[in-house]
Amino acid sequence: MVLAIVIGLALGVALGLVFDISYPLELSFYITMGLLAALDSVVGAMRSHLEGKYNNLIFITGFLTNAALAGILTFLGEKLGVPLYYAAILVFGGRLFNNLAASRRIAIDNYIAKKNKNKEQK
Repeated sequence: MVLAIVIGLALGVALGLVFDISYPLELSFYITMGLLAALDSVVGAMRSHLEGKYNNLIFITGFLTNAALAGILTFLGEKLGVPLYYAAILVFGGRLFNNLAASRRIAIDNYIAKKNKNKEQK
C-alpha cells in the first residue's frame, strides 16, 4: 500500500515535470485546496494502513468529500468576499501534520517491536 502511494506520487511528479501543464490563475485557489484535501486523504490512508484499519470505501468517499468541501468553501468564500478557504487550510493542514506524526510514531513502534522480536528469536 505505502509502496503504491510512493510510486504513484513519484509518477505524478515526474509527469508534472515532463509536461508543461498550466491553468488559469482564477483556478489557483481551487487547485491548491484540492491538492491539500488530496494530501490529507492520502496521509490519512497511510495512517489507517499502518494501524491495520484501512478501508478502500472510506478512503475514496473521504477523498471525494474532502475535495468537494474544499471546493465549496473556496467558491462560497470567493462569492462572499470572505477567505473561507482559510478554514480548509487550517483543518486539512492540521490533520495532515497530525496524521503524519501519528504515522511516524506507528512506524517507529512497529520497527522497534520487530527489532525486539528478532532479538528474542536469536
